[in-house]
Amino acid sequence: MDRIEVGLAGIGVLLILILLRFPVGVSLVAVSFGGIWTLVGLKPAWGILTAVPYDFGAKWALTSVPMFLLMGFCCFHAGLTQGLFDAARKWLSGLPGGLAVATIFGAAGFSAVTGSSVACAAAMGRIAVPEMMRNKYDPSLATGTVAAAGTIGALIPPSILLILYGIFVQVPISKLFLGGISAGLLTGLAYVLVIIVRVKLNPELAPTVLEKASLRERLLALADTWPVILLVLGVFGGLFAGVFTPTEAGAVGALLAFAIAGIKGSLSWEKSKQALLETVQTTAVIFVIAIGALLLTRFLALSGASQFLSKIVIDLGADMFLLLLGIAIMYLVLGMFLEPLGAMLLTIPVLLPILHDTGLSLIWFGVVLTKFLEIGMITPPIGLNVFVIKGVVGRLATTTTIFKGVLFFLLADLVVVSILMLFPEIILYLPSLAG
Repeated sequence: MDRIEVGLAGIGVLLILILLRFPVGVSLVAVSFGGIWTLVGLKPAWGILTAVPYDFGAKWALTSVPMFLLMGFCCFHAGLTQGLFDAARKWLSGLPGGLAVATIFGAAGFSAVTGSSVACAAAMGRIAVPEMMRNKYDPSLATGTVAAAGTIGALIPPSILLILYGIFVQVPISKLFLGGISAGLLTGLAYVLVIIVRVKLNPELAPTVLEKASLRERLLALADTWPVILLVLGVFGGLFAGVFTPTEAGAVGALLAFAIAGIKGSLSWEKSKQALLETVQTTAVIFVIAIGALLLTRFLALSGASQFLSKIVIDLGADMFLLLLGIAIMYLVLGMFLEPLGAMLLTIPVLLPILHDTGLSLIWFGVVLTKFLEIGMITPPIGLNVFVIKGVVGRLATTTTIFKGVLFFLLADLVVVSILMLFPEIILYLPSLAG
């Protein structure tokens, strides 16, 4: 068996382990170490295994991951985002499907302090679904809206997926954030249109809720969102103005979140411990997967498999659209069975040489890749966000009901992805202004 065959065999074994539901991080490390051992021997392989985690963990930019996670967990446990849905409800409830539309706006605001689709779906599920059910909304519309709205969390900064993608492919994280804003807003707009059109065609899905709120009450509700507004302006205003780097922005965000929670008196010692514990646990999982992906990159480079696959793709002379269509289908399928981070870091080592050889914009691809993965979060049979919502709502809705509700949003997602692929300037315009 020559070196390339070892690399291809390693990819095959890795896919089998993933399909057997082995943890992604463990599978990546085990297969990569075994492959490197086969290629260069035990001692060099052990040297690589011990050096890669240290070199990776020493990257200064990585400190932004736990910092942004801590900011999000602090906001969640301190309830700093609870006013978002209330404000959106008071202003938008008069629209067709107003509470569902308010959920989309609330999710977009929540995304700006979490960067996680699962956290966004879980938080909005607790707040929005009971409110919509009380107002006799169709269960599939109520739950499907929240499950889909959660996917915006990985597009709007601070997206953990975009941070890690930027570190791996070495592109500016701030530019990825700017591109993610455009894609996130376009996704939110598409979701709002889906809700309004569906309710216009079938008013029984969402009875009109007449919110008897005066202008003063609406303005007060808007003012109650000041924690999120202050965080967004403080963190991302400073980041995009060049006052501090993405790494420093994460630290500023975590500090601001704790300071605001302290001022409001909404963060107890017990909640602080929970936020810190969840930050450590989530960071550990992310880093194990990331280290495994780096080892896989080394293994494929040593075997020549990544260059071999890239050459095959280039030699085929496939149309760029067909290449992107193939990548899209691959990620949509992976997204059905794997959580987004694992799917991204599993494939980047293989795709990166192809991306370089074809000359695709790595910023554009990073945002589109994130969108692909988030579509998988609401796609059967796994659809992680769907099961998160099921866990939140309990007996209020069945899993089948939630999947039925997300179907219309999946169609909207396919339209959004098509637009982003046909008009890459939508993603690249804001990053281009940053120089």
